[in-house]
Order: sequence, then structure tokens, then C-alpha cells
Amino acid sequence: MPCPRPWAAKRRVPVLLSLATWLQALSPEFGFFRVFQYLTFRAVMAAMTALVIGIAFGPWVIRKLTELKIGQPVRGYAMETHLSKSGTPTMGGVLILLSIAISTLLWFDWSNRFVWIVMIVTFGFGAIGWVDDWRKVVNKDPEGMRSREKYFWQSVIGLLAALYLAFAISGASNVEVWALFVGWVSSGFTIDLPHAAGLLVPFFKEVSYPLGVAGFVILSYLVIVGSSNAVNLTDGLDGLAIMPVIMVGSALGIFAYVTGSSVFSKYLLFPHIPGTGELLIFCAAMAGAGLAFLWFNAHPAQVFMGDVGALALGGALGTIAVIVRQEIVLAIMGGIFVVEALSVMLQVSYFKYTKRRFGQGRRLLKMAPLHHHFEKSGWAETQVVVRFWIITMLLCLVGLSSLKLR
Repeated sequence: MPCPRPWAAKRRVPVLLSLATWLQALSPEFGFFRVFQYLTFRAVMAAMTALVIGIAFGPWVIRKLTELKIGQPVRGYAMETHLSKSGTPTMGGVLILLSIAISTLLWFDWSNRFVWIVMIVTFGFGAIGWVDDWRKVVNKDPEGMRSREKYFWQSVIGLLAALYLAFAISGASNVEVWALFVGWVSSGFTIDLPHAAGLLVPFFKEVSYPLGVAGFVILSYLVIVGSSNAVNLTDGLDGLAIMPVIMVGSALGIFAYVTGSSVFSKYLLFPHIPGTGELLIFCAAMAGAGLAFLWFNAHPAQVFMGDVGALALGGALGTIAVIVRQEIVLAIMGGIFVVEALSVMLQVSYFKYTKRRFGQGRRLLKMAPLHHHFEKSGWAETQVVVRFWIITMLLCLVGLSSLKLR
């Protein structure tokens, strides 16, 4: 009977662990594998994995979507230049989500509850988008899921996530989260949250506003659902939404790394929230998957992400911003998303107001969302897209400057 290796008995690795954890378990015998203990290295691997998966399987996904005749319907009142895009495969966001899921599961610590809640929100919103896109394709209805139904399910996911995060940021484990929730209920909903759960004001050292549980839930809900819909409204031109998502998501990954580090958070005067550093893995995977999708979504696009991708990615950005307490910074860095959403809200509100008052609706913009206004003004589609990218890059640098300028 062969004698077991001396190091075999020392290694006790649970069955359900990520690839990174398995490789870390080999480090006592193979020193090279110690590199997988470093969060930054695993983030690089997550980005590369998602990028390779997206580029490798992109042609197959596009071919399958084409065979299934899952083509983008174009509204009758859309830009004339967009009519040629009718029939282009949509629901390509499935490729993004699968790349993110596989890469994240391979490289993050499965015991981290923050990554799991971001994954749940992301794929929950993705499921809503899937139903919306499916109805557009199968029923040949450009409107898809009705706004009230879509908003209802977004609200359910957003409120549950916001309620969980209100206590998850304060508790070190799910056991403590449950204890805090029970304490909040038994206290008559009057329990206060710690300083870390307050609304942080960027560019100031220690300025934060206590929100309480109710205030935290309402703000978080608005950020998560608002971000999801804002990204969805922005996704109207080839490559317009995905590159800002990549840039904003990458910047949020840096904030996650800082708040998750006791050293960097103390030095930069940020609240230390243990466990948030693992969100860097998700952000890196999102960046890699986004770049892979951009390979096929660049003008002229071979595939559109559809609501399944836009709603999911927007929800992910909002949830990460809530966890790392950077809601205001998200609004700064994602200024393009904010302006696009506001342009639609103002256009609709002004049209209804003028129709009620003057009997005929009037418009503030030539067409909403804002990117269509610039197209109507004579900008080429690629000009709008690249210029919006440049603006987002500048806004991300402004947001990142708040790390030090405090």
C-alpha cells in the first residue's frame, strides 16, 4: 500500500471553493501559488478570463442569436439612420453576464457576502431585461415589458438589496446582519446605523450625513434602480453605454479596494468596511467582459446588449456604489448616465405640461434621450459615442481625485 504524501494530510480544502482558493491551498508546497492570495493579481486574472471568454464565444453567441432570429426591433419614430439596424442580433448582454459570472466565480472568495449580493442584483435585473427583450422579439413589440411591470420587479429587487445592505455594512457576518435586523424591528424601527453607513460627501475629510435605516434603504433603492434605468436609456448607439460602464465600474473597483483595506482606508480617511475589497474582482470581470463585448458592439455593431445587459450592468454599478458608500461619486463619474436619464424625464414632463396648458405638446430637445438630440443636430453616431466616452473619462478622473483631495 503506497504511503501518502506528507503534505496531503495538512491540506484541508472544502469541496465548494473557487479556483483561486484551490490554488492558494497549494502554496505551502508550491511557493508560486502564493501569488493567488493577492487581491490585485486575482483581479487581473478575472479581467483576462472574462475578456478571453467574451472574445472566444462572441461569434458563437452572435451566430446563435441570428439563427434564432433574435433581432432588434426598431421603433417607427426612431432616427432614420437607425432603420438599417433593424434585425441586428440583440440580447448580447447574455454574453457579458456569462463572462462576468464565470470569471467572478473562478477568482473571488466565495465566503464574501458583498460579491454575492452584487451578483444577485445583477442577474436579477438581467432576468427582468431578458423577459423584456424576449417579448420584444417573440411578440414583435418594440415596447417589450410594460413600464409598470418592469418597475415593479426592479423595485422588489432594489428594496430587498437595500434593506440587506443597510445591516450588511454594519455587521461582520450574516449572523450579525440578522441580529441587527431583529434588533431594528424589536426597537420599533428606531435603531441607528454606524458612521460607515452615512452618506459620504466627496472632497471633504469627515463630512457625512446619518441616514438611519429608512433613509439608507430609500437612498440605496433610488441609486440601484436609477442606475439600472439610466444605463438602459443610454444604450442607444453602438458602443455608447458599454465603455462608460467599463470606466465607471473600474473606478468603483478602486474605491472598493480602498474601503476594504484597513491601511488605505485609514490613510485616505475612508470608512473601513471589511470584505468590500473582493468587489474589485467583480469590477475587473465586468471590465474584461465589457471590453470583449465592445469588440463586437463597436460601430457598425454586430450585436446589441439589449435590456438584459443594460439593466443588469446599471444595477451592478448602483449596488457597488452603495456598498462602498460612494453614491455621490457614482453620480459624478456616471454623469453621462445621469444626463441621459434627466433628458428623458424633462422631455416627457415638458411635453405633458405644454400639452395640458396649450393643447399641443412641445419639446425641449429635438429628440430624447440626449444622444439622439445631438444626432438630430448633425453629429455623426461615432462622434456622439467617442465624445461621450471622453466626457466619461474626465468625470471618472474627477471622481477618482476625491480619493486624495479631501
